[in-house]
Amino acid sequence: MTSKTISNGILRAVGIFTAILLVLYFLYKIQSVLAYLAIAAVIALIGRPIVLFLRRKLKFPNTIAVITSMLVMVGILAGIIALFVPLISEQGKNLSLLNIEDLQNNLNILYKEITTYLGLSTVAVNEVLQEAHIEKNILSGLNIGFIPNFLNSFLNILSSASIGLFSVLFISFFFLKDSKLFQNGLLMFVPNSKEKGTVNSIDKINNLLSRYFLGLLLQIFILFVIYTIVLLIVGIENAIVIAFLCALFNVIPYVGPIIGGVLMVILTMTSNLGADFSTVILPKAGYVLIGLAIGQLVDNFFSQPFIFSNSVKSHPLEIFLVIIIAGLLFGVVGMIVAVPGYTAIKVILKEFLSENKLVKSLTQNL
Repeated sequence: MTSKTISNGILRAVGIFTAILLVLYFLYKIQSVLAYLAIAAVIALIGRPIVLFLRRKLKFPNTIAVITSMLVMVGILAGIIALFVPLISEQGKNLSLLNIEDLQNNLNILYKEITTYLGLSTVAVNEVLQEAHIEKNILSGLNIGFIPNFLNSFLNILSSASIGLFSVLFISFFFLKDSKLFQNGLLMFVPNSKEKGTVNSIDKINNLLSRYFLGLLLQIFILFVIYTIVLLIVGIENAIVIAFLCALFNVIPYVGPIIGGVLMVILTMTSNLGADFSTVILPKAGYVLIGLAIGQLVDNFFSQPFIFSNSVKSHPLEIFLVIIIAGLLFGVVGMIVAVPGYTAIKVILKEFLSENKLVKSLTQNL
């Protein structure tokens, strides 16, 4: 091996490494665009059955079917956002955000009731609080200047959200209108000998993920109904909105139900600030916890097995391990995308490595 060959190999390796770094840097800089594409792809998968129904059953032209489907989904999104307006307003009143004196009185009453219920001495608790200088620390850390900063941040977030929403809707429209758009773009980078397998993989992935996301919506709806019934029986205001918000957290596997449960209990307690702790707040929180337990039992033993077995064709233990590993590697985002990502990988492996023994065992139900 000559020095020229060695130097050419080194230069080639450096060039490849530099190209990889540039691609990674480019992907990092356009991460918001990639996020828009991912969200639009999910929306297109959810809207795909609606478009197919309008085209095949009602004989709508393709463009009209897509526009109708988009209007339906946008209408649902607008309705969901509108539901949260009274919740925010009501919680603002309950927490007396505009009346610090009322908030302090309510919290003092709640504090006395909790210490009395738990059998604690208020004098001893007050001594501990005074020794810790909690009030002094809170007051010293309170800076009214956060208000204009908060408003500026809120306006920036609102502006970014508006741009993101328009981008997602625009991309989703074309994903639905031309279902082969993503496929044709991907085939540009695929050798001719692999085109047929790639097309088959994309079609199967679309079908499986459409069923998965529709199943996920069904799962959220079932929890929403259970939570709504529980909150209405307990007598919590804005029960429908609170139930929907807590059910929505179920999108995050394993961690989401805990966050949703804690949020529901907190909103239940803050909705009754000023009421008697032992006879009103505590019993209502207990009933809500019972409702949460019922909802999770139904979800764990009915909804999730149904979704996983009938949509992504994977064993619950297999899914559990995939979600845990994705969570350890990529956090909450990894847990959310673990199931659809794993499903896509399984389809691709079966298409191109169907003779492999491990692939056979993992994809035998696909």
